[in-house]
Amino acid sequence: MDETAERVALVCPACSPDEQTVQEVLNPRGTATVRCTECSHVHKAELPETQTVTRNVVVSQDGESSTATVEVPAGETLAVGEEFLVETDEAILTVRITSLETGEGRTEAAEGSTVETIWTRAVGNVSVRVTAHPKSGEHDETRGLKLQVPGDYEFVVGGSDDLADEEFTVEGIYLRADARGYDHEKLDFDGDRAVAKDIKRLYVRDESTSAWSAW
Repeated sequence: MDETAERVALVCPACSPDEQTVQEVLNPRGTATVRCTECSHVHKAELPETQTVTRNVVVSQDGESSTATVEVPAGETLAVGEEFLVETDEAILTVRITSLETGEGRTEAAEGSTVETIWTRAVGNVSVRVTAHPKSGEHDETRGLKLQVPGDYEFVVGGSDDLADEEFTVEGIYLRADARGYDHEKLDFDGDRAVAKDIKRLYVRDESTSAWSAW
């Protein structure tokens, strides 16, 4: 049995015509094909409609915030790090959950029905803060930058990039608290990589011949 398959509570015409049992959804299209987990009988059934609730969403982008609403499954667990699309007055954005607010305060995971506000940040296009030092290695000449890149743009420790007419080599990556799938908060071994939407700060060595533009 596929442990990742969707399961619903339905009656089984073979073993339980009067009471619901757990059914595994084999094909959700049209009249769904399901299999009873009690007797393995395969049959057709109408799936119950998923109940949804309307919840407030706060979207943070480049230091500014906007609000919107979104429909979420009432019984589904929402968690920090998950991404979804939200329509604001300005645009349709890909956002990532940074915090969930319930009647009991902020939390990292909660059922949709208990959430009052979903706090997010836009991750389709992001600003990456950069600390750059010159080839000479003199730290008193370090400069601060901010790069605008797609959220899925990948930076690699030891790799060279040419962005905004500047050339640099990545030496270290600090990750955001909501980044998932990494072993460490700081990446500094050659070959370590992260996408821009997961990065809190990038440390690089300036390889360009022109001076960097500070914030």
